[in-house]
Amino acid sequence: MYQILKASHSHFAWLVLFALILIVALAIKAFFSKKPWQSTQIKWALIGLILSHIQLLIGLVLYFTSPNGISNLSGETMKDSFARLLAVEHPFINILAIILITIGYSKAKKAVGTMGATKSIAVFYGIGLLLILSRIPWQVWIK
Repeated sequence: MYQILKASHSHFAWLVLFALILIVALAIKAFFSKKPWQSTQIKWALIGLILSHIQLLIGLVLYFTSPNGISNLSGETMKDSFARLLAVEHPFINILAIILITIGYSKAKKAVGTMGATKSIAVFYGIGLLLILSRIPWQVWIK
């Protein structure tokens, strides 16, 4: 089961990254064009929100079943940068990123049709995307 979860988490991440990059690019384009996000565009943000939450759920299950997750927390883990990335940094930063994405969607949903919606998506989803990209274990993810 662990191998299936690990593969699912890795492969689904590509979909989440693609969606977030697309949404952030659309929001930045709309922001510089001074076009507010409408209800149809908010649906794209909702798709990104749902995908990121599904990825979070897979990741949480993996965190509690993986030998590199919560069961690996120790003083030795903190001394090893890669083990610390998997056991502490990756989960913590990605949870923070998904919280920011959720806040951005909530703010945008309340401000549909205004530049506030565009700005909320661009800023919150953008910061969330950067946080996610910063804590991906690239050395094992891309082989």
